[in-house]
Amino acid sequence: MTINGSGTAIAGKGGVMLQKQPGLHVLRLKAVAGDLNVKQLKRIARVAKRYAKGEVHLSTRQGIEIPHIHRDNLEAALKELQEAGVAMGATGTRIRVIVACPGEQICKWGVFDTKRIAGQLDATYFNRETPSKFKMAVTGCANNCTKANENDIGIRGAIEPSWNLKNCSDCGVCVRKCPSASISRTGKGDGRFHYDVDRHTCINCSACVLVCSGKAWVVSRKGYNLSIGGTMGKAPRFATLLKKVIESEKELFLLIESAIAVYRKYAAPRERFGHMIDREGLEKITAEIVEVAESGNKRQKKKDAKNRKKTTVTVTECA
Repeated sequence: MTINGSGTAIAGKGGVMLQKQPGLHVLRLKAVAGDLNVKQLKRIARVAKRYAKGEVHLSTRQGIEIPHIHRDNLEAALKELQEAGVAMGATGTRIRVIVACPGEQICKWGVFDTKRIAGQLDATYFNRETPSKFKMAVTGCANNCTKANENDIGIRGAIEPSWNLKNCSDCGVCVRKCPSASISRTGKGDGRFHYDVDRHTCINCSACVLVCSGKAWVVSRKGYNLSIGGTMGKAPRFATLLKKVIESEKELFLLIESAIAVYRKYAAPRERFGHMIDREGLEKITAEIVEVAESGNKRQKKKDAKNRKKTTVTVTECA
């Protein structure tokens, strides 16, 4: 962000919010996936002390806000933050900073690299205009630490388990520990038994795999569960699950791009994604999102094939 202009002009920029007290502002700072380095934290502390009251606020979306900055100090404060690589967050009808849990880099439950996915989402979508505020959350497993189902786009790590009779001791721990009661046992106690998982009710949490000491339950597939239309605020709505266990990262991003395009197509000004889905009809919106994503995938395949054809070099053997 380039800093120029008077305090009044800067007050209208993204991440700069009016405070209830006249002449005072809050700076909303950007921390993708909640990450900031020591240099950035030191600079934030210095700015808060030099230009405000020496206080910061930790937001619910892993960001930092500095309150009590007078409009005459905005330009100087923003310049110092920028020098340390601290960017501003988003406000208004835009895509907000992406939140994420630590994921597989740190957490034993993590199914995928949440930080990398959050970084890609940030690079592609952050601060883009949308009909209303638009929030994304990335969480590495079914523990759902970043509350993916409360966001317009929610990505959650998912595994699909499979059962192996050869390794099963028929202890029944998996049935007792399954949080969604999706595992059932059939048969008698004479060695003729079978364990099944209901794919519709399974929440892809991997609890069965982790509690099975004999390795009868193993990971068959892993990927992402994608949900859409979650929101809190005055009219809360839990997100709708769009697709389970998406194995391809490419497909995941195609579906997200499609979801945002469909939202822009149908939403009224200031209407949240989930409320638009309810107004237009869930079946209609989800079907169109999938259709748009599939069309985009076909176009990309044609483009890739065309590019490969252009770069093909025919080598003629010398006589």
